[in-house]
Amino acid sequence: MSLYDQICALKDSTAILRATSATQRRELLHCFAQKLLDSKESILRANAQDCMQATHLSAAMQERLALDDKKLQMLAQSVANIADLPDPIGRVIEGYKVASGIQIEKVSVPLGVVAIIYESRPNVTSDTAALCLKSANGIVLKGGKESEQSNKAIIESLRVALRAFDMPQELVFFTSSREATHEILQMSDCIDVVIPRGGESLVSFVTQNSKIPVIKHDKGICHAYVHRDADFTKATNIVINAKTQRPSTCNAIETLLVDVDISSEFLKVLRPKLNAKETQIVACPRSMEHFEHATPVDSQSYCTEYGSNCLNIRIIANLNEAIEHINHFGSHHSDVIITENYSAAERFLAEVDSACVYVNASTRFSDGGEFGLGAEMGIATSKLHARGPMGLGELTTYKYLIRGNGEVRC
Repeated sequence: MSLYDQICALKDSTAILRATSATQRRELLHCFAQKLLDSKESILRANAQDCMQATHLSAAMQERLALDDKKLQMLAQSVANIADLPDPIGRVIEGYKVASGIQIEKVSVPLGVVAIIYESRPNVTSDTAALCLKSANGIVLKGGKESEQSNKAIIESLRVALRAFDMPQELVFFTSSREATHEILQMSDCIDVVIPRGGESLVSFVTQNSKIPVIKHDKGICHAYVHRDADFTKATNIVINAKTQRPSTCNAIETLLVDVDISSEFLKVLRPKLNAKETQIVACPRSMEHFEHATPVDSQSYCTEYGSNCLNIRIIANLNEAIEHINHFGSHHSDVIITENYSAAERFLAEVDSACVYVNASTRFSDGGEFGLGAEMGIATSKLHARGPMGLGELTTYKYLIRGNGEVRC
């Protein structure tokens, strides 16, 4: 069967999925979560094969690829959490009666078929499959070659669950073939939306070559801004967490901005904590004097998603310059101000043009699970349809249901 025929079969099978009840979909996903645990040995064995072949990947990509007992438990728990979320389908968004007498309801329905093109992370396979099935969408998974064996093992657990519930195997299609990507992106008659989740080159390729509407999940150039009225304890804890807790993630900060009025005092407090975490510093001219082994910034520093324990530090004049820097260099992902000044905080919230804008909390919270969404398809940096953590609600569209009693238009 050709690739096109397989995707057509997937589209056709979604009619069966749409006819299932919320209870059936919840039980299917709980079964999937259990099958992941039951298949622990085979999944970890497959992942070990992938990791052995991944020596060419960056340390950040290798960290995202690797699974262990704890990560697999978290992976299964994420699927179970998604299963227990409220059903997003059939929700009445609004209802009203118009002058003609007809009654109108705006009701949530599935998008249809969702394609996700992603790299390295096996948890994306289980999370996105669970989100799509919970919201009654078929899913096309185009994973990377580097995680092929891991993804196949995870999907086999899902297929076992689908068979147990007498559901079509065609509801989930997986490929790791690079050659298939371009063909998939042309299938606008079968696929309703495509989500690229990965590096800048992947997102650019999908955006430029797709005939299908794209919801971009772009790079994470995130910022922490320490305002002159910051609490230093809060600021230090937030910066260390946002940079060093897991530097490979898209919600880790890449640039720290510090008001010049407090820069000497604050960086003196922060410096030993960054040194303890072995953070590499890329410093602006004014901050170089505070870091003995810093690398000077260059023309690309503020535009780079390091994905590693490397941090730009820039001393700035004030809030105006912070907002200007973030809106110019940022990727509209996640940014935070640390301040005890209410007016400054509210202005930052209003004027920073990002999907997730924080006051006094780590950007590491930009995550579907942390936002109470169970998991997410990714962090959308687009402005149309979805923005920020893309959960179940963003995997729906709506239609109007109109009930009348013989009314005709005059």
